[in-house]
Amino acid sequence: MLESSNRPYAVAKIAGVEMCWAYNRQYGTRDLAVMPNNLYGPGDNYDLATSHVLPALIRKAHEAKCAGAADLEVWGTGTPRREFLYSDDLADACMFLLTCSPDVLAGLFSEDHAPLINIGSGEEVSIRDLADQVRGVVGFTGKLEWDASKPDGTPRKWVDVERLRALGWSATTPLAEGLSLAYQDFLERYQKPA
Repeated sequence: MLESSNRPYAVAKIAGVEMCWAYNRQYGTRDLAVMPNNLYGPGDNYDLATSHVLPALIRKAHEAKCAGAADLEVWGTGTPRREFLYSDDLADACMFLLTCSPDVLAGLFSEDHAPLINIGSGEEVSIRDLADQVRGVVGFTGKLEWDASKPDGTPRKWVDVERLRALGWSATTPLAEGLSLAYQDFLERYQKPA
């Protein structure tokens, strides 16, 4: 069964993969579904009501810093693990795949497995560690307070990127660097520096 908070995303991704596979069988195309993990970066959604965990943490930490708050409430227990990919790395991976020769990509197409490739950093971080890193990037010196009454979401979101690495591509933006870039984007687009 799919985890309830992630079900719509999962169903949409599955439908896209199945559509590519059906077109490949019916029309002889070589459509490939790319499956990125949790994206972040310029242009992200920092709205606390609708954003994902990373941009929400950036905004909440910034607002707590500006308010001189002693603590920052974070949803859940902090134990779930996530993999994050900076948006420029996704764009680079897509360009890499678009410019690969058909011979290089041939192994990705088969009647036996879906035409999909995962795109990710290959590195996991707990939400607790992520919140601590965001706190450092933002410069919030208060304490993180975990609200275990709020949902954790899926326990683990990680993708196997070995097929893409075997083709010669790997993400180049470490999480620490990406967090700094994302915070700068937030400041430029939404807030004045604290």
